Amino acid sequence: MHLQLDAILLVILLFSSLFNDNITFGFSLFGVIRVRRSNKISIRFIPEITLEDASHSPRDESYRKWAKDYNHQKSILMRMPQMEEGAVTFEIDGAFYNPKMKLNREICVAMAAALDLGEYLDALSASGIRGMRVAREAGVRRVTLNDVSPRAHELIMKNLGRNGLECEATCRNANALMHERRFQAVDLDPFGSPSPFLAAASRSALSYLFVTATDTAPLCGAHLNSGIRKYLARPLRTDYHREMGARILLGLSARELARLDKGMEPLLTHVTDHYVRVYLRVRKGAKAADDCLSGMGYVEHCPSCGCFVTRKGPEPEGNCSHCQARTILAGPLWLGKIQAKETILTAMQRLDEGCRARRLLEICAAEEDVPMYYDHHSICERLNITPGRIDDVVQRLRDRGHRASRTHFCGLGIKTDAPLVQVEEASKARDP
Repeated sequence: MHLQLDAILLVILLFSSLFNDNITFGFSLFGVIRVRRSNKISIRFIPEITLEDASHSPRDESYRKWAKDYNHQKSILMRMPQMEEGAVTFEIDGAFYNPKMKLNREICVAMAAALDLGEYLDALSASGIRGMRVAREAGVRRVTLNDVSPRAHELIMKNLGRNGLECEATCRNANALMHERRFQAVDLDPFGSPSPFLAAASRSALSYLFVTATDTAPLCGAHLNSGIRKYLARPLRTDYHREMGARILLGLSARELARLDKGMEPLLTHVTDHYVRVYLRVRKGAKAADDCLSGMGYVEHCPSCGCFVTRKGPEPEGNCSHCQARTILAGPLWLGKIQAKETILTAMQRLDEGCRARRLLEICAAEEDVPMYYDHHSICERLNITPGRIDDVVQRLRDRGHRASRTHFCGLGIKTDAPLVQVEEASKARDP
């Protein structure tokens, strides 16, 4: 598995070097891949690296950063044959394991417990840590851990025995398994885009579908064409691109379910670090599918002033109502609710007071149910004013009869149903 990841990393570094005259670095379990471009491209694989290897010239500062990052990751992954997370111990032995996704798994366990799941499929298990934690900490009785790699399957069996867990472990192509069998809850946590697995997962999921996407660049508009190909929607790189990416993923999930006469209800949506994560309740029947599709739509965005409006159907790109500049259309994407407050509050009770996962869920539960958000500092920069306290702006909007809240998508974001002109006035106002 790690050899495949190194090959993918090398291709990415080679591509990035075409647009960068400096040095590009990537690290893996084996060492650092270094790509230098001047008149030609040269590649060097460095099995061991120290900070002293880096020169002190400004152009090699990136080398020093990568060296520090690599040494930190290596100390975590290579010097700890037995690791602990939550209530389970495990080995990775070359299987893919990302310690930065611990928060994702913490919330997954809390949601599984809140929904009182009886059956759960971890379709892309790798080391099996996610499924084992769901079985042990959420008390799910029937857990299936699947991975196509025989080596990963062997490791999963070993980790299950180490923890005394009686879970099913399968070594199958994930799509084949999901097309053949049905599970109460299906969890997709792939390396990259979940789109190749969504059709099969939508068929397999009886009640719940959990999905992670780590390819945020295509989702959020940084790689436009890739986003269109993978998610069948046009993303835009805007101030609110993180929420747009989440709603594009929700939109694709809604359409895949609708093809099977199923609908969905988003229970929790969060964008954290480098990934998007959604938890969906699956509804059966043609009416549920029709109701779900009614939540689809488009966003008309003005790149000049940042104004945006939502539309149920595609319309020709026109002029901004705020500044009269030409607008751009994004979508189709999900415009409906993305958080189920009661479910989130129940999940919060499973998390320790003050921990990062609980704080994140607190913000999600308090968010207003309106699509997208405004970046407070971007507005103040356009108005050439000094930014005030965001909480004061939110309160002014509420005092004027609008819905408004902070958002987990952006620390500077304001979710509100107020038009841009009202947000600008609230930003310019100062309390006595």
